[in-house]
Amino acid sequence: MSVLARRAADLAFAAGWSLVRRLPEPVVTRVFTALADLWVRRDGRGVRRLRSNLAVVRPSASPAELDRLVHAGMRSYLRYWQEAFRITEWGDERIVGRVRTVNESVLRDAFAGGRGVVCALPHLANYDHAGAWAGRTGMPVTTVAERLEPESVFDRFIAYRKQLGMEVLPLTGGDVDPFAVLADRLRAGCFVCLVADRDLSERGVPVDFFGRKAKMPAGPAALSLRTGAPLVPATLHYDGPDLVITFHPVVDPSDGAAAMTQTCADAFSTGIAAHPQDWHMLQRIFLD
Repeated sequence: MSVLARRAADLAFAAGWSLVRRLPEPVVTRVFTALADLWVRRDGRGVRRLRSNLAVVRPSASPAELDRLVHAGMRSYLRYWQEAFRITEWGDERIVGRVRTVNESVLRDAFAGGRGVVCALPHLANYDHAGAWAGRTGMPVTTVAERLEPESVFDRFIAYRKQLGMEVLPLTGGDVDPFAVLADRLRAGCFVCLVADRDLSERGVPVDFFGRKAKMPAGPAALSLRTGAPLVPATLHYDGPDLVITFHPVVDPSDGAAAMTQTCADAFSTGIAAHPQDWHMLQRIFLD
């Protein structure tokens, strides 16, 4: 990325975090909806990749149905960004009050065991909102973040998630080994959340995902096996103004990391198939 491009990206995010928070919410919603619609009309690389991913999720969809799904998906994706720019201004009552849960006892019972919990989730809806909810209901989150360019944008995201109450470790280029820190947090009985539907390391675990081959990170299963912390998959979706978090059964560790990762992939596919418009996967994920 050139110096000019880095500067432009930094200014764009700075303007977003400053201006969007000051505008009335209905105005911001109209602007972000219009941006999503424009993005779909331009049919750039990200939109085309989203369409190809959603075609795997909904193989029986007609071209018109797939177009509508892509359109809804981009509006959902821009909703995530709208919320990202504004959520630090929300009060605790709104952060908690706009979350509904399914099978929350799975998470709470696992956490009560005192060995910490690893929660693995895909790029569905607003996982930052889910992390803020967890912290405000007694389970502060430790997570990792992919290093972005320019560095100033990455620093803004780190600061943003810290404002939401999360401890954020850089996936690469940091002063400490993130895996070791996460393991220490789990041994102390803490809550670790990892977005885990796309492998960024080239060392991912092969899984069957919607009948196609993909690779997903080994980290959640490896941390669970290393520390004894239960592994709980979770999926998210939007329902009107609310975020719904569904917790899936604790993953059986007896068959090892590969089987555990496949179990997470199966849980992810269940949540994504039910709410494909909220899967913000604008990158390549299927190996073929």
